[in-house]
Amino acid sequence: MAHGPAQWWLATLGRTVVWARLQVREAGTAEVLDSDGNTLVYDSEDTARAMLMDAEFVSLDGLDEQDALERGFSLGELAPPSGASDAELRPRMVQKLGGRA
Repeated sequence: MAHGPAQWWLATLGRTVVWARLQVREAGTAEVLDSDGNTLVYDSEDTARAMLMDAEFVSLDGLDEQDALERGFSLGELAPPSGASDAELRPRMVQKLGGRA
């Protein structure tokens, strides 16, 4: 079971948002659900965060409106994918946004 709440990370390519979900496990390991629906396991939350940052992902929690606008969208346009299971999330992990912010 996940220990902490899901942390949503995103990367952008034009008007496409690619999501990743980071969850810390009770044992201190971390899992990242990537945009392909793969679950990647890391030895710690720090390692998982470093991997996401290396892949040019940013934490949704750390994003402010100015950061969002620099990427070409508004925070109001962003909503992490939702689903009852990872299988439901998979097709929603890549989102195309509408017109320019």
